[in-house]
Amino acid sequence: MTASRSLFHYNALHKPNQLIYGQGQTVVITGWTVKSAIAKHLHPQEYAVIGQLYSPTRGINLLIRNLLYNPHVCYLVVLNATREDKNAGACQCLLDFFRNGFEEGLCDTGRLCWVIRSPYPGYIDIEVEANTLQKLRQSVEFKEAKSIAEACTLAKSFGEREAVEPWSLPLEFPMSTVEPNILPGPRYGHRIEGKTIAETWVKIIHRIKTTGTIRPTGYDGQWQELIDLMAVVTDEPPNFYFPEPNYLPIDRSFLKEYISQILDDSLYREGLKYTYGQRLRSWFGRDQIQQVIQKLIGEIDAASAVMNLWDVKDHDKGGSPCLNHIWLRVVNNELSLTATLRSNDMFAAWPANAMGLRALQQYIRDEIQERSEYDLKMGPLITISQSAHIYDDTWSNAEQLIQQQYSAICRQIDYYDPAGNFLIEVAEDKIVVTHTTPGSGEVVNCYSGKDALKLVREICAASPSIRSDHAGYLGMELHKAAECLKTGKQYVQDSK
Repeated sequence: MTASRSLFHYNALHKPNQLIYGQGQTVVITGWTVKSAIAKHLHPQEYAVIGQLYSPTRGINLLIRNLLYNPHVCYLVVLNATREDKNAGACQCLLDFFRNGFEEGLCDTGRLCWVIRSPYPGYIDIEVEANTLQKLRQSVEFKEAKSIAEACTLAKSFGEREAVEPWSLPLEFPMSTVEPNILPGPRYGHRIEGKTIAETWVKIIHRIKTTGTIRPTGYDGQWQELIDLMAVVTDEPPNFYFPEPNYLPIDRSFLKEYISQILDDSLYREGLKYTYGQRLRSWFGRDQIQQVIQKLIGEIDAASAVMNLWDVKDHDKGGSPCLNHIWLRVVNNELSLTATLRSNDMFAAWPANAMGLRALQQYIRDEIQERSEYDLKMGPLITISQSAHIYDDTWSNAEQLIQQQYSAICRQIDYYDPAGNFLIEVAEDKIVVTHTTPGSGEVVNCYSGKDALKLVREICAASPSIRSDHAGYLGMELHKAAECLKTGKQYVQDSK
């Protein structure tokens, strides 16, 4: 009996709605290549399932569990073909699992697990028995493909072989889950600011994990989400800041490749949806990056230096870009860049998004300087993430990041408040508060009264953008001033 005459049923325990199902004994992993680009060249009896694999740390563990639950799978084709595959390393790590095996170790969160012997970090839950993993490695024949055509040829070749009996009974192992503790907070409209992308990222993760709403995703899971989160990065250095040790989910080698995907055009390739660079450079028949450079050189105060990545056809085709809109603005000789992302994985993707956009901002600034007399400074990078979320399979990593980094970042106190400074004194049997600008100290307002709480409310109502810790400081100082009024003691601001 041949495999083409035997029908098998693949039952996915994890991410079942993200797969294309067949009746064969071969699993085809397409990496970053769209799975339908493979499926359309194959008959359903030539494969068991076709699915994509983006991340070694988030995807391989679930894939291994699915394979163990479907022991009729005896063949594996891994398409490791694109620049994105090389950059992410997921397909290479999966191949290394079958080639090199695994060993006991610790994952990023410090949890005991099986670590794949690979230059790319890949983990499998320790609950999955080691002898079972070894049997899987011995029972499944695997091949690497470097093109869609080669992947299809290998799948067809496996499909022509005689049917093989399942190498085991279906196996399922317990899987731990993380349930976050959520504090009350606003659902819409959030602002977070930091000097560097790394600092801002930690603050973002803390905000989402603290007050984000848990919702189902369209990808067989959950995410914790805030809506309309604006992140402002004020002082990212030209060559980017990577902390030591590096707690970001990317490194410099990954970043170099990712920046190319934003700045450079790319030819159409079957199975790849797009790159941001392709959308910016050629998708609409115009090089939008060059357009905004020329726009600003010709009209440095223009408010119309806009680049758009959304195509109205995306509504019908699906696979629309997360990055939709980029706006550049020159104010006080500073070039700022504001990017709108409709959907943003803030844990795994935002640091790369932000650094790639910062590189684009730097490129535009340098090109303007090269072609004109303008010598612009680099202003802030602003991202507006309309759905700012963290997927459930990284919740434990996010919690660890907060525990290790958030307190240290909060201790780096910067007393500067763009809302200004407030000088407090007691005069003529009243508390008098003088509001000055943060730079020159010019007086812009004055408040007076005896009720500390009433004064705080009046100040915050007049200056709603005041920093929350600054408002708390004002409350304490005004309370001290009010007590001095009652007791007749002399009040001195900032005295103990």
